[in-house]
Amino acid sequence: MHTITSIEIRPITAAEIPLLQELSRNTFSETFSSVNTAENMQQYLEQNLSIEKLTEEWQNEHTRFYFALRDNQLLGYLKLNIGIAQTELRDSLALEIERIYVLQAYHGQQVGQVLFEKAMEVAAQEQAQYIWLGVWEENKRALRFYEKNGFTVFDKHIFRLGNDEQTDLMMKKILNPKLVYTKHAF
Repeated sequence: MHTITSIEIRPITAAEIPLLQELSRNTFSETFSSVNTAENMQQYLEQNLSIEKLTEEWQNEHTRFYFALRDNQLLGYLKLNIGIAQTELRDSLALEIERIYVLQAYHGQQVGQVLFEKAMEVAAQEQAQYIWLGVWEENKRALRFYEKNGFTVFDKHIFRLGNDEQTDLMMKKILNPKLVYTKHAF
């Protein structure tokens, strides 16, 4: 258990996957439904945030899910991928933040920052040399958040939302520059 500023961060249990699904769908919809078609949103929610898909992801030994709570009220969640569970790079020296989502009612209350600090804690435990993630180029709030936390853009990739191809900026934060430099020097 991890508590900062009265926000509790704890692992999600198998029995809580339906809560994870509800929170995932709510936060994704709040974040993106106003700038995407209803059809594309529905397709994404059904394909990527189904109970079956979330259960499969939760069961992966290289994936970690955490809830952020205050007074037993769900605020947001975090999904991390290690090694082969990563969506792209699959670098054993890296940790991927696949999702940090916070309900809009709790924006500006440090929930995302506390979830990010949990990701940093896990990265240290896993001895990751860097953290990376993808963020939609139009999600200015998220881009500012990650830049504020020391991430820089290193590439782009396509994110499919239904039949819409969107550009995600891939960002990384080096945790141990000496080790990353040594690895890539050979």
